[in-house]
Amino acid sequence: MAKAILMPKQGNTVESCYLSEWLVKEGDEITVGTPLFGYETDKATFTYESEEAGTILKCLVQDGDIVPVLTAVCIVGKPGEAIDDLFPDASLDPSTAAVSEETETVTLSDEIITPTVIEKNGSGASPRAKRLARRLDLDIAEIPATGPNGRILEKDVQAAFANHQSPQPKKSQENSSLYTIKPLSNIRRLIGKTMTDSLAGSAQLTHSLSYDATQVLAFHQALKKQSIEGALPRITLNDIMLFAVSRVLLKHPELNAHFIDQSICTFHHVELGIATDTPRGLMVPTLRQADTLSLASIALKSKELTSEAIAGNIDPDLLKNGSFTISNLGSLDIEHFTPIINPPQTGILGVNTIMTQVRMDKNQGVVFYQAMGLSLTYDHRALDGAQASRFLKDLKLYLEAFPDQIEQDPVGLK
Repeated sequence: MAKAILMPKQGNTVESCYLSEWLVKEGDEITVGTPLFGYETDKATFTYESEEAGTILKCLVQDGDIVPVLTAVCIVGKPGEAIDDLFPDASLDPSTAAVSEETETVTLSDEIITPTVIEKNGSGASPRAKRLARRLDLDIAEIPATGPNGRILEKDVQAAFANHQSPQPKKSQENSSLYTIKPLSNIRRLIGKTMTDSLAGSAQLTHSLSYDATQVLAFHQALKKQSIEGALPRITLNDIMLFAVSRVLLKHPELNAHFIDQSICTFHHVELGIATDTPRGLMVPTLRQADTLSLASIALKSKELTSEAIAGNIDPDLLKNGSFTISNLGSLDIEHFTPIINPPQTGILGVNTIMTQVRMDKNQGVVFYQAMGLSLTYDHRALDGAQASRFLKDLKLYLEAFPDQIEQDPVGLK
């Protein structure tokens, strides 16, 4: 019996996915586990592997389409098998298989989802069309409507986005060999929009200082031996930073917060975002309730999150609702940078490389020591410079006495 393959639902908040590439074509024989297509959410990229065996009888959507979750993307069955019964109220034309033309009702098999209610005046855009346009940063007023009485449907937004994604640049015969034009990926567009909105919509300022990393480096060196012996997981300097920030941040609620509609929403726990470089671009997985975790647990959970983000199979729900973010560029030898806030958060900490600095001791002698720079960008709408500076100073003091601090912590090392 023929079966419809549905666009998976990745996370509780994902309403539609971008089908980036078909990996099979109509007529191909497939088995359970065969990769069928690649698809993207706003934050992650996935490959769908078939849960059915048979022949690809019909592909219902194309590369580049935005497909509502739990909507059929293709039909699998035996060659020559009838498939019309799977779509009693819709043709198999790709433009109508997922969404009916007038009511946007998903018509998969016999399961009917409640149609969008058309406004009484018969004009405007459907709620689903409005949500999708907002998410894709499209002006709903400029999208051509195909629905009844000039109503804009979700498929109209999809078509507008596809046209926007694939512009036809003017080719210069004279210089065409000097460059290559590559359209931005869906994730790259989202990163650009988020960063632009962040700078345009908030009052960002950055304060910097450095701390004496002597104690942290000595403590980290001692942990390496326990890690080799199997007593502890591998703990990095970044893990130590995550632990320290999760403890200090609770004393500064205005930085462990979201700024929304002229209000500040402070979190009861530290939901710590970890800025992660991935092949698809910047992602920020969230370490939930980091303030309740031991250093060993932070090391294990943070590596699990960043590995999933890099692999592109992280749950999209883990890429949202962080209360504060850490961006560590120390391994790239960066001495100072100005991180951009991940809205609606009110702060982000940039961690820089370790450098040798000089100070005078009590006998006026020259002392060389290892120092690590910290750069805090904060939203001046939510807090003032003195508050931001107090957080940085408290973090500096905590790190400079880290062995004592972790010994006194209720959860501590393990």
